[in-house]
Amino acid sequence: MSSKPRFERRAFLKTTGALLGGTALSTGVATAETETLTILSYNDVQNAAAEDTTLPRLATLVEQRRAAADGPVVVLGAGDQIGPHALTPVSEWRAPVEVLAVIDPDADTVGNHEFDYGVDGFTEAAEASSFPWVATNLVYEDSEEPIAGAERYVVVERGGVRVGVLGTIYQGLDGSVSDDLGAAGLTVLDPVETVDEYENRLREEEDVDVVVVLDHIGVRAAEELAESTDVDVVLAGHDEQAYEPSVVSGTVVSEAEANANYLSEIHLTVEDGAVTAAEGELLETAAVEKNERVSEIINEYRAEVNLDEVIATTETELDASANLNYHEETAIGNLVTDAMREKAGADVAITNAGGIRSDASYGPGELTGGDVFNVLPFDNTLTTLELTGEDLVETLASQVVTLESETGQQYGAEVSQQVSGVRFEWVGHEGSELVRDVYVGGEPVDADETYAVAVNSYMAGGGSGFPLSDKPVLDDTGELLATTTIEYLEERGTVAPTVEGRMQRVDSTFGNEPEIRVDGRGRTVVRLDKPDDFDEVGDSADLWTKTGEAVEPETVVDAGERLVVRFDDAAVAEAVDDDGAVALDLYVDYDSDEYERVYFDSSRANADVTASVTERGRSSERGRSQRRLTPAR
Repeated sequence: MSSKPRFERRAFLKTTGALLGGTALSTGVATAETETLTILSYNDVQNAAAEDTTLPRLATLVEQRRAAADGPVVVLGAGDQIGPHALTPVSEWRAPVEVLAVIDPDADTVGNHEFDYGVDGFTEAAEASSFPWVATNLVYEDSEEPIAGAERYVVVERGGVRVGVLGTIYQGLDGSVSDDLGAAGLTVLDPVETVDEYENRLREEEDVDVVVVLDHIGVRAAEELAESTDVDVVLAGHDEQAYEPSVVSGTVVSEAEANANYLSEIHLTVEDGAVTAAEGELLETAAVEKNERVSEIINEYRAEVNLDEVIATTETELDASANLNYHEETAIGNLVTDAMREKAGADVAITNAGGIRSDASYGPGELTGGDVFNVLPFDNTLTTLELTGEDLVETLASQVVTLESETGQQYGAEVSQQVSGVRFEWVGHEGSELVRDVYVGGEPVDADETYAVAVNSYMAGGGSGFPLSDKPVLDDTGELLATTTIEYLEERGTVAPTVEGRMQRVDSTFGNEPEIRVDGRGRTVVRLDKPDDFDEVGDSADLWTKTGEAVEPETVVDAGERLVVRFDDAAVAEAVDDDGAVALDLYVDYDSDEYERVYFDSSRANADVTASVTERGRSSERGRSQRRLTPAR
């Protein structure tokens, strides 16, 4: 399954107010008769539920801050607490629910990963929970009753302060859950309209002093709620940002990143039924002592699956951060899809970027079974489909997010998948062919040919917008992707996956298609007509073969109307490894003011290059050192 947690960096967004950090909302002055309400919150626990690391520390920190508070305390969660995590195969939702019972929150909201075990699975988890779940805008279409196991709102009273709690999730939810919500009769109402309605109801009918929204949609949606409603606090989840408590249109907004790395602490001064001042901060859990009971719960489950056993060694870094895997080819994406393709005996393998989790980096060094389950925590199985070449291109294009789209404006242009056995260029701009120059097994894709394509069962059912639900199934192993990857690693013992140019980002095309001759005279020179938006040469340029060999140029010179790119002859001859005319791709990064980028630092232009390699060129230059590089990120 897939969701879009991004940007592990601590990016404090610009807001209409100031960071609180002890400053007060200018809505009044506290008096001796006022009450100070402390709100502690966390979100997107996910993988931390399987690790004896941050979650036991979060439990201790909640306990410490409860004890230190000068007044009533409310503890809240903003969703995605019971999945995904590496203990799913043995505990499903049970491990996190048992841990949350120790933390003892007053309410939590339903996130998309609360459905990792299906609609019925969430209901079972909710019934086993020691706290209420809130789903204000997730209801049965025929009755507008909340999903079974949740309530539309919760009122918590502490120290004479009444706190109304709402919970929202995003529309279009079906594309990121493992069950068919529509088939279960569920629908998602407009978050802003629903919150506005229930905020009024809470104040008028329930006489609450404070209204808090647990918003599992992300920071931007939280800011929109702050700007469009009169709620007092919006606690965000889903996009996993470390967002310090900030004032947006008179409402406090905060998000505590993910994986129990932070606890958000907000202090509200409540006077005569209204919030008159506020201060808050994010507290790191890293240096806090572990809660023994929480560690015990996690380790008891871990012992059942021996997650700490070393299964292989990686000689390269495997970065599983969502930010990277949504935007570009990664070593860990190549490892996973290579394992899928080998196991299935398929021509191509594709996995969704949202299926690669943990936001951690592994190696160089030892890999454990737990590492793999952290990266691949879902119960997705390996499925092989039969696709035509036309279907394959459509499938690859379905995941490209353009820079101009709503998602692209927030996160940048994205390729949103990882692949094996296929190479292609992707163009993240509206009005462009999103995927082009597709090669399978080193040969141009044939639109009418059929290919065996290995995917996961979630994708095969149409998850993450993959157009695959009606495609013929060649095989369903029933084997977890994590298991497939572990077997692949165990067979090899040592791996060293790298970026191989499988998915090449392109913003523009050079105005000519150069032909070069590798003739043994020491240098190969390519002359390129600049794109219209070219300002100056960037930091990276590479010449790629269709099978994944790359050569770095010796120099790239701006020669006025043209760029002149010079390569070592021997390096090109060695990379091509063939005589006659060979199709190559040249990519050059360049600075441009054409786009307001979010993720990438530069634009990238492509030229199709035809190389004629003579036997003289091959023999006379053989033995000279070749120089290659992996594209800069």
